[in-house]
Amino acid sequence: MTEPLDRDRHLLDLASMSRERMVGLLSRARSFDDGTGSPKHHESRRRMLVGRSVCNLFFEDSTRTRVSFSLAARGLGAGTTNLTAPGSSITKGETIVDTASNVEATGGDALVVRCSSAGAPELIARHVSVPVINAGDGSHEHPTQGLLDVYALSQALGREDSFDLTDLNIAIVGDIASSRVARSDIAAMTRLGARVVCVGPAPLAPKSLESLGCTVSADLDSVLGEVDAVQMLRLQFERHAGAKPGEKPSPPGVGSVREYRALYALTETRARLMKPGSVVMHPGPINRGLEMDGAVADGLDGGPRSIVLAQVSAGVLVRMAVLTDLLGQHG
Repeated sequence: MTEPLDRDRHLLDLASMSRERMVGLLSRARSFDDGTGSPKHHESRRRMLVGRSVCNLFFEDSTRTRVSFSLAARGLGAGTTNLTAPGSSITKGETIVDTASNVEATGGDALVVRCSSAGAPELIARHVSVPVINAGDGSHEHPTQGLLDVYALSQALGREDSFDLTDLNIAIVGDIASSRVARSDIAAMTRLGARVVCVGPAPLAPKSLESLGCTVSADLDSVLGEVDAVQMLRLQFERHAGAKPGEKPSPPGVGSVREYRALYALTETRARLMKPGSVVMHPGPINRGLEMDGAVADGLDGGPRSIVLAQVSAGVLVRMAVLTDLLGQHG
């Protein structure tokens, strides 16, 4: 009989994480914050993981996640190794579990895994003895992104003392069916007390999402004036059935990309409908001019505040917190 997985030794998802552990990780991230959303540069911090090795196994493309995990590890004194699919033996037929086991055998103390197969990080965790961190698996979850989104949001709205999101209304807009970020955001935000509404055409924001604890709407304009934050998501054309590399076919549920933009893009005009004090978010990469106008992403004068770059900065803090927590270096 297979022994149950000790999920506290890994970071595989947020859906199964307790509020207590979530707040603990966010509070730990805040302990690394210099007060501006960037890491403190104290010598004691740079020695917390000296002698440890963090191995990034990224079998999907990444900019923000891979760079911030590397910066987080190096900022704590750990060594880093980066492995991608084209440079690994996966191209020769080796399984992802065998690849991870071999990296562990070379001395890796933690494995950060990003891949297109949902559940692969958990499968790896069942075959290795070191901590495994899910850096995005298919359309399942992206737990550190969910945590950093909550961190940046809490900081922007003055909730960073407790990370309690009670009474906040948050909209997640776009290709939610394809989005691992959305699933992690829903798990984190609702567990911390927020009300979340997912917005998009029915194929991209199906009613079945309500089983995750959110509500669903197809009408962005009807909810924009009520929310404290809106998290915009890109259309993941590459995950839609039949899409060819580089192709941008009509999004499911609408007649064309132009129609999608008319109904669901956060344009400058639409952003001005948001209530005072609300914020705009995006996990990146942004398709400027499609799901969001560039002026909105950069912070529109007289409109809602953009915290897109604050999310990126929070990524280093959150990943420092996760690495120190899982590698057992508390203090």
